[in-house]
Amino acid sequence: MYLSRFLSIHALWVTVSSVMQPYPLVWGHYDVCKTQIYTEEGKVWDYMACQPESTDMTKYLKVKLDPPDITCGDPPESFCAMGNPYMCNNECDASTPELAHPPELMFDFEGRHPSTFWQSATWKEYPKPLQVNITLSWSKTIELTDNIVMTFESGRPDQMILEKSLDYGRTWQPYQYYATDCLDAFHMDPKSVRDLSQHTVLEIICTEEYSTGYSTNSKIIHFEIKDRFAFFAGPRLRNMASLYGQLDTTKKLRDFFTVTDLRIRLLRPAVGEIFVDELHLARYFYAISDIKVRGRCKCNLHATVCVYDNSKLTCECEHNTTGPDCGKCKKNYQGRPWSPGSYLPIPKGTANTCIPSISSIGTNVCDNELLHCQNGGTCYNNVRCLCPAAYTGILCEKLRCEEAGSCGSDSGQGAPPRGSPVLLLLLLLAALLGTASPMVF
Repeated sequence: MYLSRFLSIHALWVTVSSVMQPYPLVWGHYDVCKTQIYTEEGKVWDYMACQPESTDMTKYLKVKLDPPDITCGDPPESFCAMGNPYMCNNECDASTPELAHPPELMFDFEGRHPSTFWQSATWKEYPKPLQVNITLSWSKTIELTDNIVMTFESGRPDQMILEKSLDYGRTWQPYQYYATDCLDAFHMDPKSVRDLSQHTVLEIICTEEYSTGYSTNSKIIHFEIKDRFAFFAGPRLRNMASLYGQLDTTKKLRDFFTVTDLRIRLLRPAVGEIFVDELHLARYFYAISDIKVRGRCKCNLHATVCVYDNSKLTCECEHNTTGPDCGKCKKNYQGRPWSPGSYLPIPKGTANTCIPSISSIGTNVCDNELLHCQNGGTCYNNVRCLCPAAYTGILCEKLRCEEAGSCGSDSGQGAPPRGSPVLLLLLLLAALLGTASPMVF
């Protein structure tokens, strides 16, 4: 008898565990768009806000340099060594692979030795400014999730601006200024992200932290995404629920971390001293060995997958939405205005699914896969919804008491409670163990 009861309990646990698998243990993953759950009315779809995983976005970008002929090597030229600016017997030659430094080397695998890098022509036309724009484009809206990191091989530039675009490069706005002297270069007082707060997190600052000359330990420039997240999620980013709540309710904050393009404006190379040495202009150039950009496709919380096909990123939209960013409802699903998903309430958010247009409902009223019938209704032969006793309407979308004008606090009619997998488990365990010991709820 006990073995039989144990086997029954084991089978029950396996069943309920499978029901509860879609519920993440860690809040805020948003890695499932919908899942089937069991309620008192049977198996129904439960829709949730969802988003793609964060990934290395440099795999999908296109890079453009302005001026286009600024890369060194055509014609071949000599430049000075990185560590010794007076040893000027190094050569850049675009026609020789071992001596070429094309733009794609900013994004290649950095495991080779010596490191590979893009390099500009030297400052041979001084005092004309040596300025370069490096534009990174995705042809897709993306959301940044980690620091932007640039590794320079030539010494970090004396003056630089990082810019962003939200409209595919039509307009630009500064993200951050970098200089050895912010007041002289940009008429701004120097600041660091540590000087900001929740209330000033969107402030555009000029920093002097990353602008030094030749130094083997001073190659990296950051644009600090995580430090800004930390104002809401805590120093170790453990309170992501707080961050998601802020992103959900503050559009300017959400847009701050959203881009279609980035532009690195190199305005003055690393000089290292106050004055430019006009006798050794081959000392001055830009060289970048690595750029890291991590983020995710913006899918408006309506997709977990973003596919890269024909050199283009596109969200695989759920919730009856469509478009490259899941930014509109599918045809015949304009029963209410499109809306992005919501991170709230934590942990599953709100899907804000597009629902069928009443004008589009014909012979194929409902669908067993998408389960258009609402409030626990079941689809019968795709022609009508069989509604629970308390509901009526084509999709079981109306309370019967509303039609009769009798809805009230004592009417006894209302939305039936959704079943809880945990409560279901306890009730079934109680039933199986009822003869052994009573359980009180």
